[in-house]
Amino acid sequence: MLMAILLVLAQPPDFEKQIAPILVRRCLECHAGDEPAGKLNLTTGAGLRLGGRGGDALLAMEGQQCLLLDRVFAGTMPPPAKGKPRPVPPAEKKLLADWVKAGAIWPKGRVLDTYELSSETRGGRDLWSLQPLGKTDLPDGVHPVDHFVEARLRRQGWKLAPQADKATLLRRLSIDLVGLPPTFAEVQAFELDTSAGSYERVVERLLASPRYGERWARHWLDVARWAETSGYERDQEKPFAWKYRDWVIDAFNRDLDYRTFVIHQLAGDEVANANEPSRVATGFLRLGTWNDEPNDAKEYQYDRLEDMVHATSTAFLALTVKCARCHDHKFDPIPQIDYYKMGAAFWGGPVRAGSPGSLGGPPNELLGKDILGWTDLGANPPPLNLLKKGDPARPGAEVPFGYLSVVSTIPTPGPKVPLGKTTGRRLAMAEWIANPANPLTYRVWVNRVWMHHFGEGLVRSVDNFGYNGDKPTHPDLLDYLATRFIQEGYSTKSLHRLLVTSTTYKQSTLHPQAALYENSDAGNHLLWRGTRRRLDAETVRDAMLLASGQLDLGKVGGPSFIPEISPEALEGWSRKGSEYKPSPPDQQRRRTLYAFVKRGLLDPTQTVFDAPDSTMPCGKRDSTTVPTQALALLNNPMAQKLAEALAMKAGGADDNERFVAQAWRMVLARDPRREEQRAAQEHLLSQTAALGSAALARRSLALVLMNTNEFVFAD
Repeated sequence: MLMAILLVLAQPPDFEKQIAPILVRRCLECHAGDEPAGKLNLTTGAGLRLGGRGGDALLAMEGQQCLLLDRVFAGTMPPPAKGKPRPVPPAEKKLLADWVKAGAIWPKGRVLDTYELSSETRGGRDLWSLQPLGKTDLPDGVHPVDHFVEARLRRQGWKLAPQADKATLLRRLSIDLVGLPPTFAEVQAFELDTSAGSYERVVERLLASPRYGERWARHWLDVARWAETSGYERDQEKPFAWKYRDWVIDAFNRDLDYRTFVIHQLAGDEVANANEPSRVATGFLRLGTWNDEPNDAKEYQYDRLEDMVHATSTAFLALTVKCARCHDHKFDPIPQIDYYKMGAAFWGGPVRAGSPGSLGGPPNELLGKDILGWTDLGANPPPLNLLKKGDPARPGAEVPFGYLSVVSTIPTPGPKVPLGKTTGRRLAMAEWIANPANPLTYRVWVNRVWMHHFGEGLVRSVDNFGYNGDKPTHPDLLDYLATRFIQEGYSTKSLHRLLVTSTTYKQSTLHPQAALYENSDAGNHLLWRGTRRRLDAETVRDAMLLASGQLDLGKVGGPSFIPEISPEALEGWSRKGSEYKPSPPDQQRRRTLYAFVKRGLLDPTQTVFDAPDSTMPCGKRDSTTVPTQALALLNNPMAQKLAEALAMKAGGADDNERFVAQAWRMVLARDPRREEQRAAQEHLLSQTAALGSAALARRSLALVLMNTNEFVFAD
């Protein structure tokens, strides 16, 4: 027995389980690739024995350790990162020493991959987001969201916050699903309905509303870098871009399955039975900036290619693939060649300035009439070469179309060529992205939907599921939601139903133990309370139009209206203000979603409330609280007009008490409290005396109400 134990102890370390992980995590960051540090390549046994500039890495000098062990034991390798030493743990040093003493046996043909494992400074293919979706069996009779959330809280000895009151809950739900606050009548009806299923019926009503598609289209347009002009100096209009916006609205309203939603935006011209809507969907690829007069046309085509790769990889995979244009990705397992493999999917399209369809769509016989869409210019595009350091003047080897190697569990078929008119590469890429075995795509989407309901994603870096992104706060819940989403036919409306019917969603933003919990979790990572959320830019404007009775909900879709912009903002425009022609006032009463978005002249009343700049995908907007927001709501001409309209609609003649009550109902969907009624009456009296007009005083009060926290927050 003793002899057997000694024999086991004498066995050399296992290369795959014990040595390879050390070399990959500690050494390959520098000692791999075409130009390894010190000319020492540690990806193969031959490279190890060849050594580097210092000679044979394994040569045992007389009276000395071999060079490899000498550097490791001295603490000089691996070198410090960001000024901090990275010593190899003693146990790993011993394993390396035992391995060398046993002859440094390297399995025949084994090539270590820089990206197979994560290290202290970069991610590998073992990154959490690249693993297959996990599966969890739930107890009967529990809500899945609450099951996972409450399990985490119980480990802390914590509990969820109490449920929000019905008025607050309806406001939250209405703004989340349709982007509009509920009316006073809707709040009253919900509060009075105590029957079973009353909440669920409201959910179904809101999901069935055409307003739902408008709300969720706006979220996706942020990701798609939506604008209707090309940017740069001329900032010319992109004809018929509004059709893409309308396609997105319709897709959400009819609950188009997300898999098709992905495929049509990347290859709607290549799918079987392609039609006008599927071709319009490819407008996703055309929404980026476009310079028709670049200084260097050859270099610019690679900038256009970068936009395609970045928009696609960010929107659908939450990976920063564009960082690999010039070199292997510094943090994620994306080699430079993968960037060009993905880019080859778009190389056959109009990426070159001056190519057909640079302003509109390519030739109509390929896309159809009056469509801003994307299709290839032929089935045999010119070769795409890897650029050394991303420089068009330094082309390297030709790169064929291919897929990201970060995910190796999905079949990688060759291009599909429909009718021989296109390369078929985009369709192959789209189907690879939308494959249910892709571990990224559906995690990313359910996380985006979760964020818009709970204020933060389960992965808070919603556009970055890579090494530098955040890890999920509830990984099992994220995987459960993604798996269920696939099983339920990729239905986004079903996902909404699941999330908003949870007790977690219905929580109050106030918790009786908040002072205690915030000491450990001020960021509410464990979801122990609801998160207060301010209305986004579009919802602020829409809510003001609704409160004043001016919102026109009669028309869904169609060409955009040109919003009125203050003369002061036009003074800073590069062109003369006289060239800017706002639409007639009645057209400007439509939802803000339908406002024309001009890259060179963004509406200041939108940007002050953190509307995105539209140059790149934006999965999560900034949320700031700055004085200019209050100043804009108080002084903006549109706000003044809407306050006047509200004051007139509230009526009440000379009955200030009645006017106050009606104004409260229109703006805040509730009756004023006694102290609010008193303060409002005092305000009206003092402002009438100061302004010399009861009408102006009422307008002043209406404007104040639309500036309250209660009005500009969703909870």
